Amino acid sequence: MELRIPEINSVMLAGRLTRDPEVRYTQSQMAVATLGLAVNRRVQDKSSGEWKDDTIFVSVTVWGQAAERCKEKMRKGSPVLVEGRLTMSEYTDKAGQKRKEMKVTANRVQLMSFDSAEGAARPAREEAEAEPKGDSSGIEEVPF
Repeated sequence: MELRIPEINSVMLAGRLTRDPEVRYTQSQMAVATLGLAVNRRVQDKSSGEWKDDTIFVSVTVWGQAAERCKEKMRKGSPVLVEGRLTMSEYTDKAGQKRKEMKVTANRVQLMSFDSAEGAARPAREEAEAEPKGDSSGIEEVPF
């Protein structure tokens, strides 16, 4: 009997944009935004006891109306929450070497706001969904 493992490909990341969203259009005029996301994790150095940031940089792709909303509403340094899935792409670099890149294809990108009283980021009212539910605006009220 073979053990069946569920196939789950789901990612949720919170961080800050490393640059303004870059939007281009496919031949069929579908918007595609590319985001750079920096995600920090605080770690303590075992030898010195000093706290340091362990930062990873993630490429994010957003499609359709959500891509256009990202361009309108988000800027370098904006705190965002990204929900999506991991994807792999192959390309040839300038030196002719084949490379693979893992990135996130977003289902939803939500602009976060900073709550100074609580000292933490929280969801803002601005949100960009790749597949909007309900109305076509893709921006919904978050009850916080």
